[in-house]
Amino acid sequence: MTVLFWILGILAVPTAIFLLWLLWVFLKELFSPSPDDGDTDADAEAARAARAAAKLGLLPAERQNTDLAAPLPEQWTAALAAVRGGDWQPAADLLAAVGRDWDRRSALAYVLADRAAEEDAWLLAWEAARPDDPDAAVVRARSTVLLAWKIRGAKAAQYTTQEQFEGFRRTLTAAREDVARAAALNPDDPTPFVAEIWVALGLGYPNARMDELWTEITSRAPHHYEAHFSALQYWCAKWRGSERLAREFAERAAAGAPLGSLLTVLPLIAHFEHDESDDTEADNTPEMRARVEAALADAAAADPTHPRLPELRHLLAYYLHLQGRNEAALEQFRLVDGHVNALPWRHDSDMAGYYCRVRNTTVALAEEEATAGV
Repeated sequence: MTVLFWILGILAVPTAIFLLWLLWVFLKELFSPSPDDGDTDADAEAARAARAAAKLGLLPAERQNTDLAAPLPEQWTAALAAVRGGDWQPAADLLAAVGRDWDRRSALAYVLADRAAEEDAWLLAWEAARPDDPDAAVVRARSTVLLAWKIRGAKAAQYTTQEQFEGFRRTLTAAREDVARAAALNPDDPTPFVAEIWVALGLGYPNARMDELWTEITSRAPHHYEAHFSALQYWCAKWRGSERLAREFAERAAAGAPLGSLLTVLPLIAHFEHDESDDTEADNTPEMRARVEAALADAAAADPTHPRLPELRHLLAYYLHLQGRNEAALEQFRLVDGHVNALPWRHDSDMAGYYCRVRNTTVALAEEEATAGV
């Protein structure tokens, strides 16, 4: 019996130790602050901000359109629906009706070309029916360029295969022929040359050759929005230029542009593309505040139907928020809500989530400021 008690005593020791350890863990959890308390507070604050945004009629992330920066005009949507069904006639009529509104022509040609890069039976039918139609030719030129970039993919070079790079360069090289043909069929149109900027990025045109291409564009449309946006990408450090060249290009273009052309956005984009700081100090300099003021005046003077105006408003909302001007930022958010494929959101893997976080924070801060009478 003594031996039995001795054995039971030995077996009881580990059990007792385990029970004491459980008690210690329980007491520690009970009386120690939780490391997740901060996260819980942040989650609760985010939820409150989301509810405040919803009360204003602003949409949650799952209802944001991540394909576009703004809704397409009804006629454009109808033309796209027609080409999906194989009918090219509405697209042809619409592009012809745009005439010499080069900004609108460029934007519409891009929308149609993006569809053609996915499926082009309707464009082939258009080309067969009207072999020398400059409108069909410009859509073809743009679609070939877009197809090349789709082949490459959006990932960094180290995650892009050799096959992708080869297809990319081969298709871009072919695109130069399509661009030249479209330009020859409509010599006044800057749109083919705008498309060629993305050939210049992909094939690595030297700066001097880019200057020649730029002369072709500005001789036809000196303040073309998409041309300037695309050329600025070329001059950025991540492509064929540098921070200095990008900023100089942006400031020069903005300074020489008429009010309402939207080109005051260029210095904001140049700043965004090269800003690697983790705080908002660089966004609150007198220079940056002046850039935002100029962009606000530009937006107010622009044609409300300008196809690129929402892109400027997205950046304005972002920088007004970073500058603590939340009521003004909220006004811009109201005007663009529902579509988020624009800078600065489009570089984030969760663009709708990123957009909504910044927007909801803006809503919450604007409410606090209003309550405090700021």
